[in-house]
Order: sequence, then C-alpha cells, then structure tokens
Amino acid sequence: MTMIKQEWKEKGFIDEPVAEGTDLKAEIRRLAKEKNAVILAHYYTVGEIQEVADFIGDSLALARKAAETDADMIVMCGVHFMAETCKILSPEKVVLCPDLNAGCSLADSCRAEDLRKFKDEHPGYQVISYVNTTAAVKALTDVVVTSGNAKKIVDTFPQNAKLIFGPDQNLGSYINSITGRQMLLWNGGCHVHERFSVPEILKLKEAHPGALVLAHPECKGPVLAVADVVGSTAVLLKYAIEHPEGEYIVATEAGILHEMQRNCPDTVFLPVPPEVTEGSIGCHCNECDYMKMNSLLKIYNALRYEWPTVEVDADIAREAVKPINRMLELS
Repeated sequence: MTMIKQEWKEKGFIDEPVAEGTDLKAEIRRLAKEKNAVILAHYYTVGEIQEVADFIGDSLALARKAAETDADMIVMCGVHFMAETCKILSPEKVVLCPDLNAGCSLADSCRAEDLRKFKDEHPGYQVISYVNTTAAVKALTDVVVTSGNAKKIVDTFPQNAKLIFGPDQNLGSYINSITGRQMLLWNGGCHVHERFSVPEILKLKEAHPGALVLAHPECKGPVLAVADVVGSTAVLLKYAIEHPEGEYIVATEAGILHEMQRNCPDTVFLPVPPEVTEGSIGCHCNECDYMKMNSLLKIYNALRYEWPTVEVDADIAREAVKPINRMLELS
C-alpha cells in the first residue's frame, strides 16, 4: 500500500487532488472491481454517491447486504457507526470509511460510559438500543432495533417488562405511544430530525393542500401528529413507490429525495426545511452535515490507498454482535 502522509492521517481522510478531467465515478468503479470492493451508500448521502454505489439503503440493511457478498473490502459511505456495524458483521473484510470525521449527533448523544452508569442506576432493566449507536453502546445492549422494526421488537417483551430505550427520545416516545409502554427513554436526538417543525409543514400544506406528509419517527411528536405516514426511510420510500400518483411533503433528511425521485420520476417531492429562527435565512432542505462529508474524491482516495480503515475492538465486537443477532431472531 502506498505510504499515507501524516497530515492525511491527522485529518482522518485523504483529499489528494486528481488530474483535471478525471472521471471519478469511472475510476471508483474501476478500483472497486480491481480490489473486489463493494460500495455502500446511505440514503442521506448526495445523489452522485448513490449513483456510484453497489447498494443504497439504511445502515443495518447495507451492513447485512455487504456481509452476504464475497467482497474483500467494504466502502461505507455514511457515518462512522455504520462502518463499525459493517466491521462487526464482516470482521474478515477490510472496512473503509471515506471520512473518519463523519460522526452522528444521535450516536454521540449516548456514550458507553454514561449508559453503563445508567444501567447500574436501574437494576433489572433491559436495554433496547436504536441501531444508530456506537459499537461500544451496542455491546451494553440486550437487543438492537431499527426504526422499521422497533415496534415489533418491543412487542416481544412482556407488557410489564422494565425497559430502557435509547438513544433517540423521539423514536422511543413514538414507540411508547403506539404500544402503551412506559419505557425509560434516553435523552438523545438527531440534530436533523429535531429541526423539523409543524409551522414549516403547514406552510407547505397550504401551498400543496393535496400533499401527504411522510415523516421519520425520529421527528418530534408534534411533527408526527400531523404526518400521514410515519416510518423509516425504507418505509417512506416504499410507500411513495407504491403510490406514485401522490404529492409528498417529506420530513426526513433530504438525501432520500434522490432515491424517491429516481423511482418515481413524475412524482412531486417537497423537502421540509429546517425550523427558521430569528435572524436566520431559511433554506429549502434539512441536511446532515456529517453525511455530506462523503465525496467522490474521498471515496476514490479511500479505495486507492485502502484507508481510512475502521476497526472494532475484538471484545466489544463479540458483545456488540449479540444484540444484533437477537434482533434478527425476533424480527
């Protein structure tokens, strides 16, 4: 492997320029074939990255898909915890994360040491963790859930079971409301979904009275209350594909609109902008800055230099895979 410059290591990604006129998409596909790599792109990455990927989807679905392939290398175009999940499910494969700085506000809101202390303060409770967590948090978890299967997994527990749900408080509150539970909720949230507001949705509804509101359950309760369809990105995408004649107001990260529009080219999709505060200038979409750290240049260089790699401590990985496997068994 070519020697990696120290400053690149310190940055957590490689941004070495390429010759003018280089077709990065073609070069990425060439390198992926040469190195037997599979490229994964989360729905929230930019469209040109989704277009160069082998698979597009939610984080856990992508990690499972990669594990089923005979690839030697995985390029996870998403955020860091997603690359960790890929490594947990494919320990024998090299896992690349184009930018190690691509974190997650939700995952960062729940540190393993804080969860361990919280568990000690609540003996007898089982922990249900959203997949948007670090490997270290998964290792302290009894069962992992996705936004798509959270209700189904929670329903497998006795009604009087003592449960801690984290880290997304909005998702946990939504699951409590539709299951009649009183799970203890971790006080965490996604900085993107926290910014959606009812007034912005109502403005769009006034301009498009026939449009349905599609909302991710990481949104706040008042937003979910005005939504017509609540579900994971995969669920929202599936609904749009099955009802292409509709017009949709979409309350989740704007990257999903690329895949929605690709599947439903004649359908109108309207991204909900973030809540406008005093003195701010409103924009037309609500984006995750971390997801947008991924770029074609970083993917190209990651494949070229086979770096940055993501590793998970063996002891943590051994414990972290257990709640994932339990989720698969229950769902």
